[in-house]
Amino acid sequence: MADGGTMGPAQGRHLIAGEWVAGEGTFRSSPWTGEGREFSAGSPALVDRAVQAAEEAFPAYSALSREARAQFLERIADEIEARGAAITEIGHLETGLPRARLEGERGRTMGQLRLFASHIREGGYLDRRHDRALPDRAPLPRPDLRLIQRPIGPVAVFGASNFPLAFSVAGGDTASALAAGCPVVVKGHSAHPGTGEIVAEAVLAAIEALDLPRGVFALIQGGDRKTGEALVQHPLIRAVGFTGSLTGGRALFDLCARRPEPIPFFGELGSVNPMFVLPEALSARGGQIAAGWAGSLTMGAGQFCTNPGIAVLLDGPQVESFAQATVTALAAVQAQTMLTDGIASAYREGRARIAGGQGVRALHETESSGRNATPFLYEVSGEHFLSQPHLAHEVFGPLGLVVRARDQDEILAVAEAMEGQLTVTLQLDAGDTALAQQLTPVLERKAGRLLANGFPTGVEVADAMVHGGPYPASTNFGATSVGTLSIRRWLRPVCFQNWPEELLPEDLKGL
Repeated sequence: MADGGTMGPAQGRHLIAGEWVAGEGTFRSSPWTGEGREFSAGSPALVDRAVQAAEEAFPAYSALSREARAQFLERIADEIEARGAAITEIGHLETGLPRARLEGERGRTMGQLRLFASHIREGGYLDRRHDRALPDRAPLPRPDLRLIQRPIGPVAVFGASNFPLAFSVAGGDTASALAAGCPVVVKGHSAHPGTGEIVAEAVLAAIEALDLPRGVFALIQGGDRKTGEALVQHPLIRAVGFTGSLTGGRALFDLCARRPEPIPFFGELGSVNPMFVLPEALSARGGQIAAGWAGSLTMGAGQFCTNPGIAVLLDGPQVESFAQATVTALAAVQAQTMLTDGIASAYREGRARIAGGQGVRALHETESSGRNATPFLYEVSGEHFLSQPHLAHEVFGPLGLVVRARDQDEILAVAEAMEGQLTVTLQLDAGDTALAQQLTPVLERKAGRLLANGFPTGVEVADAMVHGGPYPASTNFGATSVGTLSIRRWLRPVCFQNWPEELLPEDLKGL
């Protein structure tokens, strides 16, 4: 296969420096339905080409005005919208996700791009500060000091399996990095290469329409582990955004740390998103909470990073009613298609791990085979849960575990034992305030988002959102991958001391 210029649909190639490029190897997609397609496979050599082009584009792109970058983000959103029907169709065929879900996710993707356009126009993210010179200060004068956040350089983004749009080629990581002024090299996920390709076409169309540096965006498809390793280890990559498994993410994180010049790795890796149902809430509306939990647990075949896999309750007769109401709701859930054969296999392995735990009792078991997933529900005492750390590890799919704590002290012990989470939920009524006050300082150290009387599936894209948490939920507890605060991952503060006005960045002049 040879290099080629811009083509129509079905490229089957990588996008590098504005050109559709093929490498030597190929891989075949594995769609939910229909025939797979041949795609050019990524390689370290292609990664190098893409990163070199990104570095060449960085000086010109980072020097663009905030308005020019905002227009670029908005144009990408417009180009995605123009390809909406094609994106929905191929996304459905590749992943098995319902068309309505994909249309909603496409709307979120466009919304993220437009939100960052507004955010950088406003300019507050620059955190500009100016300490004026005090030449007459005793005993020592103070120099003129000006601070601003500056883009760090080319960024690597790994597409997620479970969000082919909102966390993929032009998802939140890409949108925030481009908003910051950083070129992006995306390692597309092999679960949905055709979907990623169409979105990349939309980005290229925006680049061409606005005559931007062609290296500002690249898409590398497929490839083996060496391709991803080459991307995070490339000396010109300045940071990495990743959404995926704990095992894969930790391996890449370690590679970033072992580089001659270590770089930040912003990985979202795993979370069981525990829900604590406090006694008064359980008594007043246990059935309602159970039905809501079952719905959140099985939404999208449980393939959400905010899937609430564990419910912690104070043991007693009302727990039996809660468990039965959950079983009733789960029994009505039909088999759902998982994103890949590998994810479906891992789900069954995780189910076996939970079911084999000491003291674990099955409440609802089903037949789950092939690429389909059906829900499972188990229960365990707080004592057995605390003695078996593997019971608190994520199972990616519609599986729930009820933890029956013997008293309030054991509820607190379970909370203390939890690893880092993306979310923690409290179901509480007025009479639960005292226990909730004891839990809150514990839980805020465990998660990036705390919810009261809700369910964590559904992440609002907004200024105040935090989608991250202590390890292993993410590798950087001070960052978020959703919301406008996520732009800070791709910026670093620079102080200009006594710097001539004419040499300052445009956004610092006149401050």
